[in-house]
Amino acid sequence: MLQHGHPGGVPAVLPIIGAPVVGKRTLVAHVCKDERVQSHFSSILHLNGDSLGRIAEHGSLMSGSILVVVELVSDVHEEDWGKFCSAVATSMDNGSKVIIISRLKNSERLGTVEPIFLKTLSYEEFSYLFKTLAFGSANPAQHPRLARIADELAREFQSEWSIGTANPFADIMRRNLSVHFWLCILSGLRRVVERNLSLFGEHPKLLARRRRQIDVTDLVLHPMDSPLRVVASCTSCSSHTEVTVERELLPWVRFADLVMYPGVRPQGDFNVVVWESRLPPYTLFVHFTTSGNGAPGAAEQSTPLSGRKRAAVHL
Repeated sequence: MLQHGHPGGVPAVLPIIGAPVVGKRTLVAHVCKDERVQSHFSSILHLNGDSLGRIAEHGSLMSGSILVVVELVSDVHEEDWGKFCSAVATSMDNGSKVIIISRLKNSERLGTVEPIFLKTLSYEEFSYLFKTLAFGSANPAQHPRLARIADELAREFQSEWSIGTANPFADIMRRNLSVHFWLCILSGLRRVVERNLSLFGEHPKLLARRRRQIDVTDLVLHPMDSPLRVVASCTSCSSHTEVTVERELLPWVRFADLVMYPGVRPQGDFNVVVWESRLPPYTLFVHFTTSGNGAPGAAEQSTPLSGRKRAAVHL
């Protein structure tokens, strides 16, 4: 795709299609970070589906050789897409390219080159990746009991949750290579499923997809008296922020700190940062959290966060 311009003045379009949290954005982030890609393009522009209509209407984009990454969370009208491609071809060099990130199979029709389909990892692949994340620089062979717990957790995450959920938990586990601690994580995860099935009649993964409240009280190592419930803000991860001004003013707490150090829990409602991407654009994965009556004075103990861009996504 980098080597040749597309004939007829139309930009080359590469669709990357796959299920939610299968790794589409991670793949694109690694591509955009590659020195060969960065040297080939003068700029890399990230857009969401909502931007296409405005660009199609005004017909203005950056000039030069640009890599445009478009995330589509819903279907796009042929007319809008055609106008968008025309705007790309008009305002940019022939070397400009477009990458589509989508979970929709019919996005394949928008491509001008062979699409990339990402599939869910097999258990063996999932387990290897999870152990790599959870053990970090430690050797799993030197921690056989932890390795067995990691196998159980990997099976739970693959069958019941996703790699997107496994990632923040692996980050927490890497901080404490203790058998007791890892067993608490495994037990808490199972209790969360049981509690939500009892309270709401659905698995928390399904509740998150429907932006419903999820009870995560059992994930906290030393839970307080009041329940801890989160609300999934949207159904996909994006660099586009959905955090309102009112929510921006609420306390911000990291998920790992909330699990390990219950004292950081603010009083009242707050935002919990489930995960912070290590790759540009350093998106924060955020839940809105309703905590009921927290401990007095806990708000002052909440962990300060960096000024990186915040985005609301599901667990």
